[in-house]
Amino acid sequence: MSTSPSFSKHARIKARRSTVQALYQCEMTQAVTADVIKEFIDERDEMKKADKEYFCDLLGGITGRIDELNNKMAPFLDRPVNELDPVERAVLHIGVYELLHHPELPWRVIVNESVELAKMFGAEQSHKFINGVLDKIARKVRITEISNVS
Repeated sequence: MSTSPSFSKHARIKARRSTVQALYQCEMTQAVTADVIKEFIDERDEMKKADKEYFCDLLGGITGRIDELNNKMAPFLDRPVNELDPVERAVLHIGVYELLHHPELPWRVIVNESVELAKMFGAEQSHKFINGVLDKIARKVRITEISNVS
């Protein structure tokens, strides 16, 4: 799904930030994804300048593909997916989803944006964990892109 050209890079960053919060909310409350999307778009000030279409793509795509994303992550984790901190899990889900379903985004951008999300929302050193896991996944799923850069 492409995003509206009227949105900037900053609007996508805001969409990713809101997606971390929405994924966390979905997990903690077992809320229906459509209800969370509606709440965020209708009631959250931070969504005013966010790329709403991209937010919907991320949240709907991730929640609809949790098993696929978990299966891609599992070989690169030092513990089962369900034992990850919920914020780390949300950030990894965003990163893995973008690596798999947004080939127009460079893999380094995806990893860097995920690291920034981990710094903002995660535990003190979680960004290092996120970086390591997503780097390994990117080298598997974006092998052609990475080999063309090397």
